[in-house]
Amino acid sequence: MRAKRATAVTDASIVRHSALRSSLGLVAAKAAQTGAGFAFWIVAARATSDREVGLTTAAVSAVMICTQLAVLGAGSAVIVSVGRGEPPARVLDAAFAIVGVAGTVLALGYLVLQSVVAPDTASASVLFWLTFLVAAVAGTLVIVLDQALVALGRGSSATLRYALGGGVSLAAAGLVAWRAHGASADVLMACWTLGTAVACVVGAVQLRRLVGYRPRPSLRSARGRPLLALGIPHQLLTLTERTPGLVLPLLLAHMVAPEAAAYWYPAWMMAWAAYTAPVLMGIVQFSEGVRDADRLVSTTWASLRWSLTVGGLAAAVLVLFAHPLLNLLGERYAESSAGALRWLAAGLVPYAVLQAYNAVCRASGRYAEAIVVGVALGTALCASALAAADRGATAMALAWLVVLSIGAVMVGLRLVAVLRRVTQDAP
Repeated sequence: MRAKRATAVTDASIVRHSALRSSLGLVAAKAAQTGAGFAFWIVAARATSDREVGLTTAAVSAVMICTQLAVLGAGSAVIVSVGRGEPPARVLDAAFAIVGVAGTVLALGYLVLQSVVAPDTASASVLFWLTFLVAAVAGTLVIVLDQALVALGRGSSATLRYALGGGVSLAAAGLVAWRAHGASADVLMACWTLGTAVACVVGAVQLRRLVGYRPRPSLRSARGRPLLALGIPHQLLTLTERTPGLVLPLLLAHMVAPEAAAYWYPAWMMAWAAYTAPVLMGIVQFSEGVRDADRLVSTTWASLRWSLTVGGLAAAVLVLFAHPLLNLLGERYAESSAGALRWLAAGLVPYAVLQAYNAVCRASGRYAEAIVVGVALGTALCASALAAADRGATAMALAWLVVLSIGAVMVGLRLVAVLRRVTQDAP
């Protein structure tokens, strides 16, 4: 019975989309998610106080940190395993079981730790704890779903699930704003979580329709150990990429002031909309590099060009319309964060170089090198931004850009050297 199931999924008639179509589909999906997210924060800013918005952004950042930790590289391991020809069903069963347990443990651990370390800003309500737990687990599963569908050549399917999830979350926030002005952070968090859960359910349905997969999570060590051994190096590298941006709002809310997080987060969220282009292009670049190592060099340069083109257009819009976009949240946000948004948007170019370098390191197995670079750069980014926190969001963003640009020059030189070596070693 198991053999039949594995064969059914493996032999399913899957029409792979081109790398460019998958990349652009993922970018469109993230654009939909970010657009809905931006609208969500507009509604939230007008529905409650800056303090409640700041506490909600801190909670959202904490959820994202939990998801990045809990994924344990399972998504990247799925890309590698499926690219090598392993049965998708077996790989996915192990991946979903691992990240489901890890997401639950990490979410509960964070909630307990927050109650002990920061009792003044921690929420003790049952609603908050439940929504935080659901958001962490569902968010982790969505990450694996995204990368599984990329591995199967259907990355563009993300557009529908993110559009639906974002729309549901926004509608819930709008209902709360209409019925109860002055909503608490707990209620806003519940609205945000609802969208994540919807995206997860839609993704599971898509995976079943595309490849006939029905989830049967399994924690058998024979399946889990190889997946973890393959995924952990990728996980560590991903953490070096994502942790600085996720940790900073949390540190601001609990070490500086919730208001500082409230003013920083909208600028970072909008800039991240542009940054997702190189991130998503890098995922597809990595997947294609695993499937066809001979095309790694050409795929890398094509991916970098598209990252700069698509992401650059988004960054240009943010630079030109920073003030009116932030003014949708309120005049105080526009005055405090417009300069920060412009500096962060300018960071698209160095960030694209960093993502291209990391994707090459993933595909070629140079994990240790990329992890060391990422840890050093991430530490410098957070330290420089926190050092400038007393001077406002604009000073923080400028410090961030300077450090990121210096790092990009260094990894860019290394990227050229690695690709040159790959070309020389090619038969």
